[in-house]
Amino acid sequence: MLNSEAVFRFLFWIFLAGVFGVRWYFSNKARREKRPLMPDKKAIEQEGRGLIAFRFISFFVLMAVFLIYALNPAWSAFLSIPLPAWLRWAGFLIGLPSLALLAWTQATLGRYFSPQLHLQDNHQLVTTGPYTRIRHPLYTALFGICIAFTLITANWLTVLLTVLVIVGLTARVPREEQMMIDEFGDSYRDYVKRTGRFFPK
Repeated sequence: MLNSEAVFRFLFWIFLAGVFGVRWYFSNKARREKRPLMPDKKAIEQEGRGLIAFRFISFFVLMAVFLIYALNPAWSAFLSIPLPAWLRWAGFLIGLPSLALLAWTQATLGRYFSPQLHLQDNHQLVTTGPYTRIRHPLYTALFGICIAFTLITANWLTVLLTVLVIVGLTARVPREEQMMIDEFGDSYRDYVKRTGRFFPK
């Protein structure tokens, strides 16, 4: 019973609600503080139109994947991956600390959080909390969340989604780090030397 497909679908919805809950809370907070959530001209210049378009396309792929998995049409059965139940449970266990890291990271960033490549007025370099040893803990959390979804759903569509997220975020990192170097100079270069990109050194 604990290894039935219905149980894993329930875990999927619980986990999805947690992810969207965290994102909604911090996005709503940013909206109340009138911080930009959509890319402005400067953010587009920083990130590039190609990566912006890639992120938007990935978002719609994400929605399509979740819709297909939720409706579970008969034609999608061939997309299932025969993973053992213990590995799917492991996915859920990977997802919980990833979700906690997502919330911790956004709470640590506070008013400096933005989904765009955009620095706030009087922006300060954040080196506390998860940023003490990792430069991009938000991306680390998103990688873990995508891997969790892949294992829980055991579906090739979520494999595609995970690949899209990892490729997109990894391509974004050099632009983000260059933006930080342009703003903070040697302070950020010193920070790079003592931290790992996605995992602690």
